[in-house]
Amino acid sequence: MGEPSIEIIFKQAGITATKRGKRGVVVLILKDTMPSSYSNPIKMETIDEIPETLSAFNKEQIKLAMIGYQNPPKQVIAYIEKVDSADYSEAQSYLETIKWDYVVIPGIGLAADGKADTEANITSRATDFATWIKQLRSTKDIKVKAVLPHCPADNEGIINFSTDDIKTASKTYTAAEYCSRIAGMLAGTPLTISATFAPLAEVIDVPHLKKEERDEAIDAGKLILVNDGTKVKIDRAVNSFVTTIENRGDDFKKIKIVDIMDLIHGDIKATAEDNYIGKYPNDYDHKCLLIAAINGYFEGLELDGLLDSSIDGQNKAEIDLDAQKVYLKSQGTDISALKDRELKESNTGSQVFLRGQAVILDAIEDIKFQIYI
Repeated sequence: MGEPSIEIIFKQAGITATKRGKRGVVVLILKDTMPSSYSNPIKMETIDEIPETLSAFNKEQIKLAMIGYQNPPKQVIAYIEKVDSADYSEAQSYLETIKWDYVVIPGIGLAADGKADTEANITSRATDFATWIKQLRSTKDIKVKAVLPHCPADNEGIINFSTDDIKTASKTYTAAEYCSRIAGMLAGTPLTISATFAPLAEVIDVPHLKKEERDEAIDAGKLILVNDGTKVKIDRAVNSFVTTIENRGDDFKKIKIVDIMDLIHGDIKATAEDNYIGKYPNDYDHKCLLIAAINGYFEGLELDGLLDSSIDGQNKAEIDLDAQKVYLKSQGTDISALKDRELKESNTGSQVFLRGQAVILDAIEDIKFQIYI
């Protein structure tokens, strides 16, 4: 008869995680006149699909996002706001209803007259938008990320891109104008590696920073570009999160780690909703079925090199006994004489209390090599 279908589906999700994680979806919020023959938003996978009637600036931004890194993004979505829109609320409302990974606002660096605005005004607008991203991640359980210029948001969902004066053969970009390129690069980075030291072949030069200046920027949660003397590349691939607390340590600063966290969260949530919730009775046996399925998913991530498999059983899900005790007490159940097995098998209504742990593999970024002569 084979395994129950829920377990097979979860295992398949784990086995295909690396393939799916190689390519993400980038959203660009653009102010322009909506092309008459298109519907909003405009979904594109190749340069040929970019509408010719968009402004030169917006077409260039879409092309920048499509470059990617080892892979191009799976898709670039352009949401067109009216040129005179006071904010991005229309796009934000729509984006809460679809799936995507990274969002950028290329025009966030422009004043009303279309010229470059002050850094203070840019940061203010970016901060307001970052607040929305934080709300999506924390209160609406939508794990998405934004690349924003000069935005010290102190949050793992915000990449604070902070390099200006980015020189290419044809023009010089501000941080705001180059966020599309960075978002596409991050979306095109396979989950098995990081974007640390990823080269940008088209960039000729960026402001030169001393090592202590680069270290200071990274410690402040800034994603910066560096010229190593032969090429320009991303320095350490960090997000804006800097204030570590218990259960939210340095791992949350790494873009790669957070991308895998978000993948795991999305996979378990979507697969459980589609194939488990409402489809089984909530007894102990079926809770165990769900646990076995999630553990099978973790095994797939171990095989693909996303979770550390060096210690058996360190990536696992199980019944959250402490949470289950609290629930049973709230229902008036006397648990003082119940053994752990009885607690686990107790009726919890429609509630399923699980806990888990997963050790995510980082990329090689720090090498210490001593040569003795």
